[in-house]
Amino acid sequence: MKALKPAIFIPSLYFLEGLPYALVVYSSVVFYKNLGESLEFIGHMTSLFYLPWVLKFAWAPMVDLLGTKRSWIVTIQVLLAALCLVFALAINFPDSQFVIALSSWLMPIVSAFQNAVSHLSGSGQPPAASSHLVVYFTLVCFSLMALASATQDVSIDGYYLEVLDKQQQSYFVGVRNAVYKVAILFGQSLLVAMVGLLEKHAAMPITKGWAIAFALCGAICLLAALLHFLGLPQSNRVQSEHESENKASLQTFFTIFRTFFDQEKIGWIVLYILIFRLGDAFVLKMAYPFLLDDPAKGGLGYGNDLLGLISGVGIGFLLLGGIVGGIVVSKLGLKRTLMPTAIFQNLSILLYFFLAQFRPGIYVVGIFNAIEQFGYGLGTAAYTVFLLSTVKSQYKAGHYAIATALMALGIMLPGYFSGDLAHTLGYKTFFFVSFLAAIPGMITILLLPLSDN
Repeated sequence: MKALKPAIFIPSLYFLEGLPYALVVYSSVVFYKNLGESLEFIGHMTSLFYLPWVLKFAWAPMVDLLGTKRSWIVTIQVLLAALCLVFALAINFPDSQFVIALSSWLMPIVSAFQNAVSHLSGSGQPPAASSHLVVYFTLVCFSLMALASATQDVSIDGYYLEVLDKQQQSYFVGVRNAVYKVAILFGQSLLVAMVGLLEKHAAMPITKGWAIAFALCGAICLLAALLHFLGLPQSNRVQSEHESENKASLQTFFTIFRTFFDQEKIGWIVLYILIFRLGDAFVLKMAYPFLLDDPAKGGLGYGNDLLGLISGVGIGFLLLGGIVGGIVVSKLGLKRTLMPTAIFQNLSILLYFFLAQFRPGIYVVGIFNAIEQFGYGLGTAAYTVFLLSTVKSQYKAGHYAIATALMALGIMLPGYFSGDLAHTLGYKTFFFVSFLAAIPGMITILLLPLSDN
């Protein structure tokens, strides 16, 4: 097969980068809510899925050391395909000999998850809805998907830098970002809506709908692996000692850390990165359970079909907010835009408080969610520009990996406790507390070393 051109392999690579992330980070929340898991279970276990993205910088040099990035990409996509297909089989045929045999092989890992859930529940027993082995089996699958996905991110981003020249890198940056968001839309919204429609109109059990969704994702990953195995061009670039930012040298590894933390007001910078998205992280983890939960429990009682529709419209406004935010920051500079965009973003959290308080119709819910997502995109654009401003030119990739790891940690930790807070406070108070939790992060903006540029 003739080598693919960048106009083909850049979209295919970044769609496959976004899809497993959407499954692990977003779809897992809806999946476990559909299975009847508690808010505490969802908050604890799905937040821990972020851990590979927090720690991926630690094993990023291994991707340079062992094999080529092209081989890493193909291997990981085959692994992702296998995990999706095994996941689909497990939830569709929980009592099959295949699942029983595979569960026995994975029993040490499954038992570790069971013990973890028992410990996290605080009662010495796993949550009642989590007694079935398949729940723990899917936790293992999601965790392995997260590990594979985070490693694939390193491989694809590194391949992008190796196989394209600087002009091509600049040309395709908009394409890669747009396709990544399309993959998020597919995994976060369209698949969820498909599961809901199959349940509602085909009278299909919710687990069978999820099995079809994951089987579809497995087929996509497998086809992508085949395409990339046959058509990804070989990288002819040989990085010199000074070019390689991930050179497998312990000295360089520690130099990257030392130089990142050796900058003006680094304490305030780290604090800002960690806590700015505190309120946002609470809402991110509990918004879907709120929309799905029974009205008697304070939720809005929507099905997966409506949730997918609301989410899909919201992602469109998230993209718009990101574009507008990027334009505003580029025109006015970070110093004049970081605080106003943060205020807009965090005031938008209160819209969920109003939804929980007044429980309006579906159209108002969709509008409020769209505004909240627009604010999220607007604020995150400025936040991302600030993260980029913390890197030094000689270690751009390494420094940005550290900054994004801190960002992921700032999402994972509050997400972990979000279910406990939502269960204890109720959704209405929880969303108001989420807004209050965003205030300290805005205050730290006043203490950052921002230039006028």
